[in-house]
Amino acid sequence: MSGCANASDRARRPILLADVRTDTTFDEIPVIDLKGATSTDPAVKREIADQIRDASINVGFFYIKGHGIPDSTISGVFTAAQNFFALPDSTKLELNIHNSKNFKGYTALLGENTNPENRGDLHEGFDLGWEESGTSATRSSEDRDDGVMAGENVWPDDALLPDFRQVVLKYYHAAINLGRYLFPLFALALDLPEDFFADKTAKPAAIMRLLYYPPQTGIVDDRTIGIGAHTDYECFTILWQQDDINALQVLNTAGKWVNAVPIPGSLVVNLGDQFARWTNDVFRSTVHRAINRSGIARYSIPLFFGTDYNVPLEALPSCVSDNVPAKYEIVTAGDYVKSRLEATYLRSK
Repeated sequence: MSGCANASDRARRPILLADVRTDTTFDEIPVIDLKGATSTDPAVKREIADQIRDASINVGFFYIKGHGIPDSTISGVFTAAQNFFALPDSTKLELNIHNSKNFKGYTALLGENTNPENRGDLHEGFDLGWEESGTSATRSSEDRDDGVMAGENVWPDDALLPDFRQVVLKYYHAAINLGRYLFPLFALALDLPEDFFADKTAKPAAIMRLLYYPPQTGIVDDRTIGIGAHTDYECFTILWQQDDINALQVLNTAGKWVNAVPIPGSLVVNLGDQFARWTNDVFRSTVHRAINRSGIARYSIPLFFGTDYNVPLEALPSCVSDNVPAKYEIVTAGDYVKSRLEATYLRSK
């Protein structure tokens, strides 16, 4: 969808979004320029929102350029990730995510199994959630009510990786700010008021992961790949991936894996299960996987941005009808995310 939606365009929209569900397949992933996302001109924001609407209904993935995160912030967190994963396994395992009640810390190779049909995911990870930034910041989980997902982050010793925490949190908060720009655009894409999600994202329920994928060489067992086929759990994911290594693949409705080839200077956004539940599957939470057959190490950094953990995930009135009733039971965002994480890590024990 291109061009700006005027009043007559909006008048032609289906009264119910439930009526626009589509089985259209795709062979490529669209690119959306966010320049103008903060414009005071409604027509400019409407044009971007319409592009997001089209991508969300038909693909569930899109690239964004003009995202505003400085190159220095990205290169800093990339270097921090490389330094962390270069630590001895024994040191990293002191932060073992299996010892965390809120799924924060280090995941070893094969330490999770995203696809139950597989034998484990061939990557290492480091997971963190909300925390105030700044060198003198204290852990702020006590000021938040995250329910079942409550708990602090864990960090490697400063003596081992000086400034690691500060550098990682700098990128984390930059990605959070980007997500806050995206939510009003998603609201417009759903023909909702721009501030519809504001009171539902007051305490950002955003989990970020640093991921390291060793190369897979020789004979590859398709049951042990970088990360198995899955959907994400939150509203949307903001992904940074290395420019020169292709690994991410997206499954279209024809059953074909479409490569999400890295585009320099861009980030990837994909929709997750929370938006699928909000929209009764009008917006797609698309299956994807990663396989690193480049012959060299690969790093990526996804930030999974969901609604506050106490928010109930209930289908929007415009996304249900007599012919298309609600597909999902109502559950809070926190209970849903925790149940998915528990299943993923239980399969790896």
